[in-house]
Amino acid sequence: MFVDEAQIYVRSGKGGDGFMHFHREKFVARGGPDGGDGGRGGDLILKVEKRLNTLSAFRHKTRYIAEDGLRGGVNNMTGRSAENLVVPVPAGTIIYDASTGQLLGDLVTQGQELVVAKGGRGGRGNTHFVSASHQAPRTAEKGAPAEERWLKLELKLIADVGIVGVPNAGKSSFLASVTAAKPKIADYPFTTLEPNLGVAELDLDHSIVLADVPGLIEGAHLGVGLGDSFLRHIQRTKVILHMLDGMAEDPIADFDQINQEMALYDPKLSEKPQVVVFNKMDIPEVAERWPQVQKDLSGYGYEPMAISAATSVNVKPVLWKLFDLLQNLPEPEEEETLPLYVPQEDPRLFTISQDEDGDWVVRGVSIERAAKMTFWEHSGSVRRFQKLLQTLGIEDALRKAGVQNGDTVMIGDRFELEWID
Repeated sequence: MFVDEAQIYVRSGKGGDGFMHFHREKFVARGGPDGGDGGRGGDLILKVEKRLNTLSAFRHKTRYIAEDGLRGGVNNMTGRSAENLVVPVPAGTIIYDASTGQLLGDLVTQGQELVVAKGGRGGRGNTHFVSASHQAPRTAEKGAPAEERWLKLELKLIADVGIVGVPNAGKSSFLASVTAAKPKIADYPFTTLEPNLGVAELDLDHSIVLADVPGLIEGAHLGVGLGDSFLRHIQRTKVILHMLDGMAEDPIADFDQINQEMALYDPKLSEKPQVVVFNKMDIPEVAERWPQVQKDLSGYGYEPMAISAATSVNVKPVLWKLFDLLQNLPEPEEEETLPLYVPQEDPRLFTISQDEDGDWVVRGVSIERAAKMTFWEHSGSVRRFQKLLQTLGIEDALRKAGVQNGDTVMIGDRFELEWID
């Protein structure tokens, strides 16, 4: 079972106590202090292990406790320090403090480590407390206490290519046809309830990793339907394979909707390069629709490809196009190499005002981006944009502000709409 969230309890080792002792030896009447220091407690460390691709191990074991350091001994003998406890996690694991929500780390590369609970240092023996006025100290120091906390683990898949589309577009069929992955495939929406990873081998020397993400629906960025928990898996990918369902009522509107959902969840998703494929070409009526869909998408700067995932027709050229895109991606700038992107503000915020002509002006990062991504000549895309206005609360806000039938509503500076209640 694929598990991408977990909570675990971690505790480091306590430091060993220092020892209070005085040297005892025949013919030595006043042996000095010789109590040894305690050993260091073990650290609790999370470490990336690439063979793992799920957090399922944490469903069965949720408590991880490192060993304590041992007490010091006589003759200045230091107690044994405990071994660190290393807990393997899959690449792409984000770690939060469960009680505060604070981000502690983001583990993405093989062997990367994060100390989540520091072992206590060993206490000092009475040797350390000798002074000119205190030659026989009868005191020692206890070891430092352990650190403990509850952690929330969240997994974002790491893949070269993320496959997106509406439910039942054929994403799982494509993954199954080009990799050894065995996703569940059936002719009804939401067959895929969890992400699937697969490695596609183009030839003996070239391969790419693909992630099939569950189908997205309107409002997914707000948690509607299967929720936005799956959208985070697309953030890790370098290229997006956008699959259109050739049997859908309006493939162009679906394409528009998916792009809007991704942009609303994370603006950087809209900047990723996309390869658009029109699926189910083995069905005659789909093949008849292809020229018009190709023309519509080409007019907006896309070069779609027609495939049949079920019969593997034309899937190899798609893989090579994806591979070429991956090879030609620019090197990330230094500030973009951080493994986790945290938005500075909520991109769904908006403002409403009136200009000197009395027109209503709506401004906001998400809504303006969605307007730019809408195919306005397609009625299905326009309807989806109207639903987006409702979902983001812009419709209600305009009504409260006093908008009337026939008023002009501007989305940013470019898109002019007429209000009809």
